[in-house]
Amino acid sequence: MEELKILLEECVCEKLIHMTASGARDKDGISKVRIRPVLQKGSLMFQSAARKGKQEFHSNRDRDELIGDVLKFMEEDFRQLQIQMQDELITVLISKKGKVTIKRKKSVTKLDAPVLMHNRKKHYILEEGIPVPFLIDLGVQTAEGRIVHARYDKFRQINRFLEFVQDILPQMEKGRELTILDFGCGKSYLTFALYYYLKILNGYDIRVIGLDLKEDVIARCNALAEKYGYDKLTFLTGDIADYEGVSKVDMVVTLHACDTATDYALEKALEWDAKVILSVPCCQHELNKQMENEILKPVLKYGLIKERIAALVTDALRAGRLEEAGYQVQILEFIDMEHTPKNILIRAVKTGKPYEIKELDACEKFLGVDPLLGRLRKEKGEM
Repeated sequence: MEELKILLEECVCEKLIHMTASGARDKDGISKVRIRPVLQKGSLMFQSAARKGKQEFHSNRDRDELIGDVLKFMEEDFRQLQIQMQDELITVLISKKGKVTIKRKKSVTKLDAPVLMHNRKKHYILEEGIPVPFLIDLGVQTAEGRIVHARYDKFRQINRFLEFVQDILPQMEKGRELTILDFGCGKSYLTFALYYYLKILNGYDIRVIGLDLKEDVIARCNALAEKYGYDKLTFLTGDIADYEGVSKVDMVVTLHACDTATDYALEKALEWDAKVILSVPCCQHELNKQMENEILKPVLKYGLIKERIAALVTDALRAGRLEEAGYQVQILEFIDMEHTPKNILIRAVKTGKPYEIKELDACEKFLGVDPLLGRLRKEKGEM
């Protein structure tokens, strides 16, 4: 193994792109080890990812430790080692008798130096390190643009929401003012993010209205909007079911509207013929109280199970009613809100092709439920 040791002393450096040990001798042991250089607290280290079955184990070593470990597992555990350098691909083969064969092939094109990061930075729509005024005032960023550690989940949530918005940008018209209404906006992290993303970053002509019942929260949000010069972002105190402030809305956002407040918001969106609906429901109590079925009785007798089934059924039936009204609907996984573990987002885009889903009524009858959104649609003769 002396020849391999000399090779490793040459290759284990900052020019290493990665190396992979494979050809495991024990089928029940580690099947593969992949190694790459990383920068940890200013020092060059080498991170190994060892795969066993479906699990992967990570560890960091300095140069000398890595050389010793690679020599050991190539002698005992593996028959092949591939080393990718910036300008060369090296293959090491170990025979059953322990003979070492080394094949070297110069690269036609020199590869870029490896990115020496321990944790590779995820690309966010609102990037770390770039100060955004509303994120600073809402306590998510420092003045220098760093993410406050305790608020990192909120930062991720905001970006996840904007990814959902980014997907539907082709459906958003340019050349005219678009009206967006956010029901139950609360502290308005996502309302500010939506305005900033669409108007400041993408140049859309939008008017955004946030609606909530808490007067003190609304007052603070209006003060922040004025501070930033967001002249087309306003916040109002009001109830979802009774709001009549506009006659046409292009996008309706309803995040964490509790229980049937989501149904009233969705019905309003349908009444306005909104092009896009983004809804994160929570606290789905209505069907939990109604649901009765003899066949499912052995399952529904457990309170927690019934509660979760009722929540999922509620949102699935809501999605069905939106499809009936001519929307393409997706149920997507969101990130848990601060005060609720609910993580389903309903995204609906108007297609103009309504169709009847006969199974919906049958499903509701089977479960013994009569959801509010369906009742509201029937009362208005829209079903």
